[in-house]
Amino acid sequence: MSFFPRKQSMLLASDLEFAESRCCSFANKIKDQNLFLTGGTGFFGKWFLHSFMHFNRSLKLNASMTILSRCPERFLKENCCFVGDEALSFVQGDVRDFVFDHNSYDYLIHAATPASAKLEAEDPNEMYSIIVDGTKHVLDFAKHTGVKKILLTSSGAVYGVQPPELIHISEKYDPDPVTAYGKGKLESERLCVESGIDTVIARCFAFVGPFLPLDIHYAIGNFIRDALEGNTITVRGDGRPYRSYLYSADLIIWLWTILMEGIPGTAYNVGSEKAVSIAELAKVISKCVYPNIGYNIIGKPDPDTPAPRYIPDTSKAQAELGLSESYSLIDGIKRTVDWHQ
Repeated sequence: MSFFPRKQSMLLASDLEFAESRCCSFANKIKDQNLFLTGGTGFFGKWFLHSFMHFNRSLKLNASMTILSRCPERFLKENCCFVGDEALSFVQGDVRDFVFDHNSYDYLIHAATPASAKLEAEDPNEMYSIIVDGTKHVLDFAKHTGVKKILLTSSGAVYGVQPPELIHISEKYDPDPVTAYGKGKLESERLCVESGIDTVIARCFAFVGPFLPLDIHYAIGNFIRDALEGNTITVRGDGRPYRSYLYSADLIIWLWTILMEGIPGTAYNVGSEKAVSIAELAKVISKCVYPNIGYNIIGKPDPDTPAPRYIPDTSKAQAELGLSESYSLIDGIKRTVDWHQ
């Protein structure tokens, strides 16, 4: 943790120790095991790397992890905390055509996803190709290297438009994606389940926490960025859509639990059930950072159109895997703000 400023180091250490306390009962399943991670340089990937490194050292697991990256050299230069850990190794390549190595792997975490609204808008076919062709290549790799179990990080986008009368959307709802991203994720789910390799699926919704980018299309990240810069928070829509945000320490606990304890062939929603409107979110963030900066809603609401919702029902993950939310939205926002400050 010494690679981070003191405040960040303490916050991250606290989160990782909490994650260890929730994962130690099954963490021995990766003792002496070899894991492969795609998407290791993104938000999810950094949490997997930090938590794996922490578990491996603290619990003396003697496990190893190989991480696929398009540019390992640049990633390690920007994230020097991962340099020198003998349990980590990096391979260079694109998820659609990386070269297979001759190692064997026990677990594969497939988290490579282009998180880009711009790509979705400008080249949806490329978005779909990265997700689907990437998954096909990863599955070929998994068969080649003897992988026993796969975790696929999918998305709540597979459900399509959540009916406004449906307060929470569950895994029982028939998927009907409307975006290239959602369609690609749903097809990836099918490919993985039909691959013959034990696969568990995490349908992920929205999150907040350290390592969350503040400069892409995530509303909560943009609002935190605006507030930290001392600017009025700008809500570009009408502020009525409902979202929910699971804190990243809870997120990584859920993902490890689904990988290790989840039933093969099963999809689990991952997220918070506590809904908040985008307008209320802006208000909460302004109060958590600089209470006098305020927020501005640009869009005008249509009274004839119900407010859109994107809120998961997580009762399945709670009942089958004993998962729960430990951090409130305000706690998550404050910890994220502390991280970036």
